[in-house]
Amino acid sequence: MGKRLLQVIAAIAVVFVAAQLVRPDRTNPPTDVSRTVQAHAGITSELVAVLDRSCGDCHSNATVWPWYSNIVPFSWLMAYGVNEGRKAVNFSEWAGYSPEQQRKLLAESCHDATSGKMPGSYTALRPETRLSYQDIDTICVAAQKAEVDAGHVQ
Repeated sequence: MGKRLLQVIAAIAVVFVAAQLVRPDRTNPPTDVSRTVQAHAGITSELVAVLDRSCGDCHSNATVWPWYSNIVPFSWLMAYGVNEGRKAVNFSEWAGYSPEQQRKLLAESCHDATSGKMPGSYTALRPETRLSYQDIDTICVAAQKAEVDAGHVQ
């Protein structure tokens, strides 16, 4: 190996090690169980199981931070994904949404699951989060039921 190549490798190693010092916030906010989707009347245990398994890491306050979330750049990517996911919908704060918002969020969840947008590429690292056809059906049936219960669909 040439001297220049060794210098480049050393510089990359120094930058990588220094980047490890820049840590994103990886906290889970406290959760009031009475505000969660699990405590919401009309939500089935089947839907709760699907949401917990496939959606909870990004869309709840109960994120499991795996070992690779301690390593840059994965730590940055995962923290960003969780922050954006919680902004889109947080199943730990379900009671904070109006009934209309809840219906809309369930409908969007059905659409995102059906189109394959969610849970997306995360399943490469966590294959257990993949949605089966039955899981997608569970989400979509809940969304349809919410619309019917609200009198929006006959």
